[in-house]
Amino acid sequence: MLKILAPADHGRPLCDGVSRRNFLKIGGLGAAGLTLPDLLALEAKAGIGSSKKAVILIYLVGGPPHQDMFDLKPNAPSEIAGPHKPIGTNVAGIEICELFPQMAKMMDKFALIRSLVGAQAGHDAAQCYTGRVPTGPQPPGGWPQFGSVVGKVQGAHDPAVPPFVSMCYECTHGPYNEPGPGMLGAAQGAFRHLGNGRDDLTLKGITYDRLSDRARLLTSMDQFRRDVDSSGSMAGMDQFTQQAMGVLTSSKLADALDLTKEDPRIVARYGTGDTVKRIDQNGAPRVPQSFLTARRLVEAGARVVTVNYSKWDWHGGAGNDIFTREREDFPVFDQAITALVEDLHQRGMDQDVSVLVWGEFGRTPIISKQGGRDHWPRVAMALLAGGGMPCGQVIGSTDRLGGEADSRPVTFPEVFATLYHNLGIDVASTTVTDAKGRPHYLVDNGALPIRELM
Repeated sequence: MLKILAPADHGRPLCDGVSRRNFLKIGGLGAAGLTLPDLLALEAKAGIGSSKKAVILIYLVGGPPHQDMFDLKPNAPSEIAGPHKPIGTNVAGIEICELFPQMAKMMDKFALIRSLVGAQAGHDAAQCYTGRVPTGPQPPGGWPQFGSVVGKVQGAHDPAVPPFVSMCYECTHGPYNEPGPGMLGAAQGAFRHLGNGRDDLTLKGITYDRLSDRARLLTSMDQFRRDVDSSGSMAGMDQFTQQAMGVLTSSKLADALDLTKEDPRIVARYGTGDTVKRIDQNGAPRVPQSFLTARRLVEAGARVVTVNYSKWDWHGGAGNDIFTREREDFPVFDQAITALVEDLHQRGMDQDVSVLVWGEFGRTPIISKQGGRDHWPRVAMALLAGGGMPCGQVIGSTDRLGGEADSRPVTFPEVFATLYHNLGIDVASTTVTDAKGRPHYLVDNGALPIRELM
């Protein structure tokens, strides 16, 4: 986010000894981090690619119930099958839950993975964003998430739009939170879209007709950074500072976040959901419009946009009966995801923009006595679309109870290798370097893109 914070405490120092004062906050960078001009200079040095390919990664917080969504087992015992019925789709042989009627009509534009394996057992967003198990060995600083890697490798497509934008809402506790840039450092952190994101882009009290004041403000901020940074590495008003001012004053990013500029008929097509989080929904609110904003962001030039959507941790109990929640949430999601994929096709973006939807694991085949399904890391699902991938297919299968992969198991690294491939990044040869200068491949175990999606 970009903010100017109001004066506070008349200069009383923060816990790190830095004085409180008006300051510009860019993304997640602290006062001693790199300035936006620094980042632009580094990107220019690395070379900025011209590809318009992008990824929208949608994280279903808490673990979606695969056997109630896209892998129904109608012939299983009732304590496994549940009450929902499968329906046919416009692709012969593919059936999905009856609560996804819009998706059923355009299944030819989706690819289903029913045999995702290798998940960890606890709630943690890290694997869905990094492709790596959060409890495994890590380089100094930790593994970077996907968007940070893409930003590092490819840089910005448009200097007025960050390469990596996160629309993930912060959670009340850690496991659901999106991981950061890890070993790549704060320079590769996401540009965060939180709450009223467009308001966060407004430099409070400074208008376009007072641009000279804004220039002085940036100069003052650079001076403040020099006071804090003993290295004295902060640059003056050079070409990259001028370019940074262009980002701050450009309407392109703010416009992408402003849905009042969208055709109201398209906004309505995506549907509506929760405007605030439910009390029990500490993962993320149901906000279908976030899918529309993601489309607008990649259209504006973002390479990766991440979204966390709703709360799928349905163990049962009072107010959390899994089938009641499914009847509430499935139709909202059905409308939003089909609107996004339809929108990409209608705009001719389906060859360039890949969409991935998944959660951290699947759910138990047996319905609990509390009326829910518990954590099940042995098999899960993923939904993909766009990216020029051959859709209208199902990859892999599970056993008759939906508890084990019994054909074509697919791993998290394979899915990420596919996304990198769709962006034009070769996982067999591309590496990123940690703080100690050691190179690391982008995915584990030499994983290759999923052959069925090539």
